Amino acid sequence: MVRRKNEHKETVLEAPFGGPGKVVFHHFATKEDLCEQGRLYAMGTLKPGCGVGYHTHPSNEFEVYHILDGTGELNDNGEVLQISAGDTAWIKPGQSHSLTNNSSKDLVFLALVLYV
Repeated sequence: MVRRKNEHKETVLEAPFGGPGKVVFHHFATKEDLCEQGRLYAMGTLKPGCGVGYHTHPSNEFEVYHILDGTGELNDNGEVLQISAGDTAWIKPGQSHSLTNNSSKDLVFLALVLYV
């Protein structure tokens, strides 16, 4: 199966998990495409000052972020880390995190949420 670039669904989440601003997602796969083994595979864009608020993943899922472009701040279970293009972060079941663009250019990242 191939999904062409112009076929990717785009969604905009306002104040995701209580974070500032919005995140724009270009979805590469649906739950069905992921064989019901996950719920998200998308490229997200955070404009300057925007972020995904601090939240906890349930015990049946984990998330991977891979930063494609830009820089930002990742709160990884209370530890605040600078993150930039080429960095990858894993959020394991039951762990918490947030991602904030504290720079002057877009922060672009891949997000993959899978079930365990």
